[in-house]
Amino acid sequence: MIKAIDHVAIAVRNLEEGCKVWRDLGFEIEYEVVEDQKVKVGIIHLGDSRIEILEPLSEDSPISKFLEKRGEGLHHLAVKVENIEDVLRELEEKGYRLIDKEPRIGAGGKKIAFVHPKSTKVLLELVEG
Repeated sequence: MIKAIDHVAIAVRNLEEGCKVWRDLGFEIEYEVVEDQKVKVGIIHLGDSRIEILEPLSEDSPISKFLEKRGEGLHHLAVKVENIEDVLRELEEKGYRLIDKEPRIGAGGKKIAFVHPKSTKVLLELVEG
């Protein structure tokens, strides 16, 4: 079902400050805006995986709400799956609480869906790829 870790996402209030340590360690950072999720993303490539630094674009962004409640830090873990629709169906049948019952488009134009942290102890993102 799960092929690999796709990325780890870290929520920050200021993207440039959040990316500083990674630049200082010699990593190049790509930037992308995901309008649907109201977030600006700094992407750091680590082999086949990534670290994504997330800055909210507006007060009603899910990242703004996260920062208000929990402060800066780990936001979610994303794993690669082969067929996201099949994985969502299987998880729902097994009783997991889904945030997305249908995939949506995320960073890089990939199909994504989230599983609620009350079911998994961490916000889990499924990424088809």
